[in-house]
Amino acid sequence: MSIEQLEIREHLSQFAPFEELADEWLDRLASEVEIQYFPAESTLFETGEELTELRYIRSGAVEVKRRSGHLFNRLEEGDIFGYVDMLRGRPARYSAHTLEDSLIYFFPKALIQELCDEDDDFSEFVEAGGQRLKTRVEQYHRESDLLTTRVRRLVVRRPVMVESTTPLQTAAQQMREYSTTSLLVIDPTTDMDATTFEGQDEHYWHLVGMLTDRDCCTRVVADGIDPQTPVGEVMSTRLVTVQSDESVYEAMLTMLRNNVQHLPVLYRRRPMGIVQLSDIVRYETHSSLYLVSNIYHQASVDGLARLSGEVRQSFVRLVNDGANSEMVGRALATIGRSIIRRLLELGEEELGAPPVPYAFMVLGSMARDEPTINADQDHALVVDDAFDSDAHDRYFEQLAVFVREGMAACGYARCKGDIMASNPRWRQPLSVWKSYFNDWMDDPNPEHLLHSNIFFDLTCVYGENRLVEPLQELIAERAPHRPLFLAAMARNALGRTPPLGFFRTFVVEKDGEHKNSINIKRRGTAPLVDLVRVHALACGSKAQNTFLRLDDINKTQLLAEGVNDKLRYAFEFLSMVRIRHQAMDIETDQEPDNNVMPDNVSSRERHHLKEAFEVLNHAQRFMAFRYPIPPDAERKMKSKRKGRST
Repeated sequence: MSIEQLEIREHLSQFAPFEELADEWLDRLASEVEIQYFPAESTLFETGEELTELRYIRSGAVEVKRRSGHLFNRLEEGDIFGYVDMLRGRPARYSAHTLEDSLIYFFPKALIQELCDEDDDFSEFVEAGGQRLKTRVEQYHRESDLLTTRVRRLVVRRPVMVESTTPLQTAAQQMREYSTTSLLVIDPTTDMDATTFEGQDEHYWHLVGMLTDRDCCTRVVADGIDPQTPVGEVMSTRLVTVQSDESVYEAMLTMLRNNVQHLPVLYRRRPMGIVQLSDIVRYETHSSLYLVSNIYHQASVDGLARLSGEVRQSFVRLVNDGANSEMVGRALATIGRSIIRRLLELGEEELGAPPVPYAFMVLGSMARDEPTINADQDHALVVDDAFDSDAHDRYFEQLAVFVREGMAACGYARCKGDIMASNPRWRQPLSVWKSYFNDWMDDPNPEHLLHSNIFFDLTCVYGENRLVEPLQELIAERAPHRPLFLAAMARNALGRTPPLGFFRTFVVEKDGEHKNSINIKRRGTAPLVDLVRVHALACGSKAQNTFLRLDDINKTQLLAEGVNDKLRYAFEFLSMVRIRHQAMDIETDQEPDNNVMPDNVSSRERHHLKEAFEVLNHAQRFMAFRYPIPPDAERKMKSKRKGRST
């Protein structure tokens, strides 16, 4: 292979989708490529032209335009174009021109077709943008947890170990002290008096057996053995172990095959811990369920606060195990709501029974089942219309403050906008809430739109659901018939745009602590949530979750065919980038945030990010067209704003 071909091969290997190809394919591509140089403003192909090569930008920049002449995309080094029309054998739907002097690689159609037939990942990448996002999202969750997760992930504590000469009574006391159901027994020739192995040399790890709680019952108590008998005389000597890098699936098979309930996990010869069959069952049913059970057993705010570390561990485990954003969101929402319910129970125990019926509702991401690990507090109280402010409000104020401070102790930051039940404005009878919602939809000024964005994602977590359902029904019934409100909501949703404003790169923060990063929430997931909410309101959907709202929208003719799927995959991909980034922050002992550094994202992922942002960009343009503000309403709104300013 010539030096020039080696250079071509090296360049291809740095960019998606070529970076994942086998060496043999990179060699073939480098040997069969055609290279052409084009000055700035050269035409590469026109609309309707037959395409017989895949084009790859070695250097320079290319602009792609629609048949109408409107800009479709701007491409740079490492981007490919012309591939979909080429592979499908149809005339080009776009035209392409160089923006600056450019060097372009051409790969023949037959070669690319052969590559697509052999390599599914390559083929899927060069499909349409929505399909590429779909493929990437599916790759996040492709394989079974049991088959891919290492058994070391199930080890939560170091093993407790005793010498074989230790009296049974002492061993039993150790089991009680360390709240364990099993002990590892080591050779008594070692000079070890500690119950853990930290700092010890490998020659200490001569395991000779195990003692379990079942052994104590069936071999000690049942046979009346003297408590001072050495452990070595009653321990299980048939020791079945597993290496730490084996899969959870292999560990489960080992336990079933050997009919054992306890399995020591070793790193080479060193014990790391012991897993039980129940650990695997618990793992498969997701630790968040067990965490929720633990929440309801806490008798104080301090007890709940001590679980905050477990919440983060559960989140990281879900992400690392391949859970999708819906699973992660539901788990975190369930945990958050359970904490609120337990706080309300504790609050009622302290303050007494409520004077009138009430409902405690959560708002925003918690209501949508979409919180991430750094979610803050957004909640409100709806009380029965029998509410008497002078006689009853003191109770509900104390209850709301108790919840607010309890949540803060559990790691949920107070809402900076004071959207919390401790604010008397958001602690009102049902009739007042109805008037709030009607006013917001009838007079969509900036303040009312802000409240609609927050409060129109709502659900009851405790108390009388009958006080919340009328509000959900009110929104679903009235919003579709308020075109000015929908138009104002749509315009408001366009205030947050995807980071595609500058050519060659994403728009990033230019100053401050998070300089040169993208806030993936503000520039990605939040605008998508806002956009889907507007369409859902127009459809009269009562769903809260973004994916469920997309399901309702899909039942209508509001969006063109295929757009719903693109929005779904774009939202899932951006959500996964966000939560994976937060999980990585936690694992590296950093405070999780939403700020992703583009330079830390692989070439392939940058392509997917760009496509997801383009899906959002196109959807926002359609929304602006779909919900226009009537001219007379625009004049009235301007007049109101002018009146307020004077």
